[in-house]
Amino acid sequence: MERRQMNLPTGPDTLCFDKDEFMKEAFDVDRFVADCQTRVQLEELRDHLELCYRRLKMAMVELINKDYADFVNLSTNLVGMDKALSQLSVPLGQLREEVLSLRSSVSEGIRAVDERMSKQEDIRKKKMCVLRLIQVIRSVEKIEKILNSQRSKETSSLETSSPLLTGQILERIAMEFNQLQFHAVQSKGMPLLDAVRPRIAGITALLQQSLEGLLLEGLQTSCVDIVRHCLRTYATIDKTRDAEALVGQVLVKPFVSEVIVEHSAEPHAAGLQVMYDKLLDFVPHHCRLLREVTGGAVSSEKATPVPGYDFLVNSVWPEIAQGLEEKLPSLFNPGDPDAFHQKYTVTMDFVRRFEQQCGSQASVRRLRVHPAYLSFSNKWNLPVYFQIRFREVAGSLEAALAGGLEDAPAGSPYCLLASHRTWCSLRRCWSDATFLPPLAPRLWRLTLQILARFSVFVQELSLRPIANESAKDVKKLSVAGGKDAPTAPATPGSGDNQGDGSLDAKLVASVSNAQLVLMVADLDRLQEQLPELLETIRPKLEMIGFENFSSISDALEDSRSALLACIPTLGHRVTQDLSESCFSHLRSALEVPRLYRRTNKEVPTTASSYMESALRPFHQLQERHGGRLKPTVLQQWLEGALSVSTCKYCETVSDVLSSVRKMEESLKRLKQARRAPAASPAGPSGGMSDDDKIRLQLALDAEYLGEQIQKLGLHPSHVQGFAALTELVAAARDQAAAEQP
Repeated sequence: MERRQMNLPTGPDTLCFDKDEFMKEAFDVDRFVADCQTRVQLEELRDHLELCYRRLKMAMVELINKDYADFVNLSTNLVGMDKALSQLSVPLGQLREEVLSLRSSVSEGIRAVDERMSKQEDIRKKKMCVLRLIQVIRSVEKIEKILNSQRSKETSSLETSSPLLTGQILERIAMEFNQLQFHAVQSKGMPLLDAVRPRIAGITALLQQSLEGLLLEGLQTSCVDIVRHCLRTYATIDKTRDAEALVGQVLVKPFVSEVIVEHSAEPHAAGLQVMYDKLLDFVPHHCRLLREVTGGAVSSEKATPVPGYDFLVNSVWPEIAQGLEEKLPSLFNPGDPDAFHQKYTVTMDFVRRFEQQCGSQASVRRLRVHPAYLSFSNKWNLPVYFQIRFREVAGSLEAALAGGLEDAPAGSPYCLLASHRTWCSLRRCWSDATFLPPLAPRLWRLTLQILARFSVFVQELSLRPIANESAKDVKKLSVAGGKDAPTAPATPGSGDNQGDGSLDAKLVASVSNAQLVLMVADLDRLQEQLPELLETIRPKLEMIGFENFSSISDALEDSRSALLACIPTLGHRVTQDLSESCFSHLRSALEVPRLYRRTNKEVPTTASSYMESALRPFHQLQERHGGRLKPTVLQQWLEGALSVSTCKYCETVSDVLSSVRKMEESLKRLKQARRAPAASPAGPSGGMSDDDKIRLQLALDAEYLGEQIQKLGLHPSHVQGFAALTELVAAARDQAAAEQP
């Protein structure tokens, strides 16, 4: 509710606040005081508020005094009011009685009128019932008169009625029978109707029998006019379904039974194709006349077609479906998936060609919602067929994944059997020998499950320990012996829990560096072929009217990303194993001082033998798998492994040189302490000292490492730690050269 506007009395201009602030709806005391406190002290604010309060109080007193006289005279002005009201009560009471009397009279008149109207309505209804009964009697008598007249003509030897005349007479009877049925329904429950009902039943039976005989006669003689009059008569009495059922039982069923029984001993695809061709030939050869009359074909006389009939949907198809279901039950058996696929494909092609023979799209829609069509479609046990195919695909894939990373068969674009089987499983889901349009959603889900399962397998593979060189031969024997009963992939830390488990179990759970490399090559190949898989899937999905291919592409892209995400992990394991294998030999640099100190060996001119062993894994990787891996991936692995190994080797060389330097300094201090000739570290001929030989050998090893890096196709500057190693051995070589006499 809006606050009533009031005019406050004017106050002095010296107030520290606006008097209209009190009239605002959003007035807040705390905010008001805080705002005023910024301008004046609290004591002054209090004085101003008291001044405003006194002015408001004075204004209120003046307002009361202004209207005081009216309040005082109010009781005086009401003197004599009771007497005046008493004088009015008598005429008002009389008026009330008159109104009530009039209201009662009107109500009685209305009630009398309603009673008369109800009686008239009842009389009208009874009159209508009588008229309908009269019409029923007249229609029955008229139909019986026409039938008796027709019978007398048939028995007369002077006059014989033609089929056309009979058709016209039946059409007249049908029109009259239609009115009879209408009035009989409206007169339901009347005793007279029950008395006439046997006569109506007799007329109905006679009319239906005559129509059936006439229709069969017209079909046998191929008389268009007789069939047209007969079908029009059926439509008039609303018995179109009876005509369609008659055609199905008399015309379609014998033919279908004969064809199916003839080919029931040949349930294979070729025999089914021949049988379906014969069934399709039934429509143009035996239903031409019916289609011409009902509008399914163009009549030569350009006559108006008889509407309301669809013999292909309501007569032909139910009999075909029933015959196939009853006489060929093995047709729907999914026990043999290959045979089931062939039979289903041939049958669905037959259904498609049958739909093409329908006269219009509306007829096709009626066919697809017909109970016989739905029942026939449900007979195909597609879920069981999919389960069989699922077990075949999934079982083959799981066997390959548990087979110990065997090699792929010859001619395969993949290196490992697990990858080859994964791609074959994906292709098999959408191959022409497996795919069925109704199973497209399930096959798509199976496709994503295969990719997800392979991704999980690769992730588990990246967690397996890498087998050492000494166990590789034993591992091969263990894997070969364990194919029939594969062990579960080992997880990190499983060795600690197993304790003294068997050697075979541990070796089966391991993986070689070469297998990791092959898996990376297969992953790269598989993710490149996923777009090819999409192009295979696209026409299959278009068959079922699917259009949202962006979601399919996004799902495959997610699976592709999951596969690509496994490559860095596998690559890290490969480079880690390469670096560890390499440094296990480079660590032999610690033995160089032992080889030259006090051994009188010749001055080194070639690199140590351990350098060749250290770099052998890199050359083997490049020679064996260079053609399978992308050059960028191979280069990245080589640079990464060499960088780790070189950095560790640089630290080792630094430790060796530092140890040599400390040994020299110790010998010098010992010589100075004894102040006597000490044994010279130089050779007996006064050549290079043992320490300088050590420095020279390490320099030759480092130079050999740089040469091998270049032979691998890498630039030494891209290998981390090599520049520092070069500087370190260069300084050692210079020191050895400076100490030569």
